[in-house]
Amino acid sequence: MTQTSPDAPVAVVTGASSGIGAATARTLAAAGYRVVLAARRADRIEALAAEIGGVAHVLDVTDRAAVDSFAAGLDRVDVLINNAGGALGADPVATGNPDDWQAMYDVNVMGTLHVTQALLPKLIESGAGTLVFVSSTAGFTAYEGGGGYVAAKHGTHVIASTLRLELFDKPVRVIEIAPGMVRTDEFSVNRFGGDEAKAAAIYQGVDEPLTADDVADTIGWAVTRPAHVNVDLLVLRPRAQAAQHKVYRTS
Repeated sequence: MTQTSPDAPVAVVTGASSGIGAATARTLAAAGYRVVLAARRADRIEALAAEIGGVAHVLDVTDRAAVDSFAAGLDRVDVLINNAGGALGADPVATGNPDDWQAMYDVNVMGTLHVTQALLPKLIESGAGTLVFVSSTAGFTAYEGGGGYVAAKHGTHVIASTLRLELFDKPVRVIEIAPGMVRTDEFSVNRFGGDEAKAAAIYQGVDEPLTADDVADTIGWAVTRPAHVNVDLLVLRPRAQAAQHKVYRTS
């Protein structure tokens, strides 16, 4: 278990039960942060909290009352990693499921808004706060079957861009990390309703897509820059992905 000082800076990571969130929690704990893990699955975040010496809080970021209660229970926040998100479905706009679109908007946009609004006063109070948004290259480039996710992740991007302007005179950095193709245990499986064959096809023939650890390493680097250094936007892709629609596949 990672040992951290009780006086160490506090980092809150949403969506910390798996994938990029869990990897980021481990990275920040190793960097000396006291990590608060927030996600819906208690068993997973409690196990991870025990591993890294963090604190687990069961939280649904789309529940504003729960988010406000969570924020009220924190004495200090130095870093917020807005990582909770996800994609559902890959249907054309003409036949897309409105419930999937709503669910993506709720977690990627409204969930991000809820947590940011609730914790922003503590980030400002810290005197050197860092606010990280994990968006996606999908937020910049449309693609067939991605309309709902593209719209939601563009919303995440816009929140970050707007906040950077609105907080220009406050001691808070606003960082956006936008990964491209990342292979995690759950993202694509969840997107395709548990269909592992469809999920695997996304990465078929791609030599070394990004991993959760790759993205977490990048987040950790950005967060640990000196307080006056702001990484506005960092786009991260595997070498095989030249653009959203252009991927080298060996088969």
